[in-house]
Amino acid sequence: MGDDVLNARRWQRILSGYTTPSRLRSIAEIAITALPLIVLWAAAWFAFHLGHAWASLLIAIPAAGFLVRLFMIQHDCGHGTFFSGRLANDWVGRVLGVLTLTPYDCWRHTHAIHHATTGNLDRRGIGDLDTLTVREYRALPVWGRLKYRLYRHPLIMFGVGPAYLFLLQQRMPPAALMRKGWQPWASTMMTNLAIAAIVATLTWFIGIKAFLLVHLPITLLAGTAGVWLFYVQHQFEHTVWDRNGGWSLQQAALHGSSHYDLPAWLRWFTANIGIHHVHHLSSRIPYYRLSRVLSDHPELRDVGRITLLQSFQCVRLVLWDETQRRLVSFREI
Repeated sequence: MGDDVLNARRWQRILSGYTTPSRLRSIAEIAITALPLIVLWAAAWFAFHLGHAWASLLIAIPAAGFLVRLFMIQHDCGHGTFFSGRLANDWVGRVLGVLTLTPYDCWRHTHAIHHATTGNLDRRGIGDLDTLTVREYRALPVWGRLKYRLYRHPLIMFGVGPAYLFLLQQRMPPAALMRKGWQPWASTMMTNLAIAAIVATLTWFIGIKAFLLVHLPITLLAGTAGVWLFYVQHQFEHTVWDRNGGWSLQQAALHGSSHYDLPAWLRWFTANIGIHHVHHLSSRIPYYRLSRVLSDHPELRDVGRITLLQSFQCVRLVLWDETQRRLVSFREI
């Protein structure tokens, strides 16, 4: 493993040359994402207003794509990569957090922990999906096994889960941050107040029924897509997990994160987040430069590569087998 670790560290040094953001490009990325979302939202409401609810639901699909892309901009702001100054990153991130229903400062903190601990079996639980080892699962009582199976069921993970996460769970600070002073509470409550103000204004003008039937489908579709992306980025068969003694940040970044090789139009809507192994190796690279990394260094294309079709098989992988060093399904154990 020593050579792999050195190799990962070498890549980290190489990638440092791609980390400088472009202010004009970043502003343009916000414009070409936010403006179409506003237009599509208005079109969905207009279709609903004319009595064409089916058309409103169809419009919700591309609108959700633009909302996912806004979240990716917020994600880059959280890493301090979208603009050169922290103030611009943070305030753009906070504004976008209102639209994505995600308290920016809280999320930034937990996401930083995720990057610092990814693939570490002894530091699970913050900013990641709950993943048990085979041994831990077998040690659970029947009720504990049932809860984990329910949590990992696709209908819960990608159906109920996103709705719960974005509509309910994120209305309070994460449990891990509740005792860390007033900042997590301020981030969450100010986001909630801004969301409430926007909801109240829109419902005043168009009514609560129209607002819910237009906005909820967009939010739920975007939330499901976001959870799916986060899942596939780390929950693939030959990802990397280790205990503290054998864990390396660079190794986990390069080999514990996937290259989700999506079609070009999906790469655009997901802001290249599928190039996740490169992102974890150097989280300061703006998303619009990640594809350039693969162009300049094609040898990175096959590291952890998963196609769209292959990704659907990842749903069955639910437990880390420390003996085989891979994720396995319930059926396999």
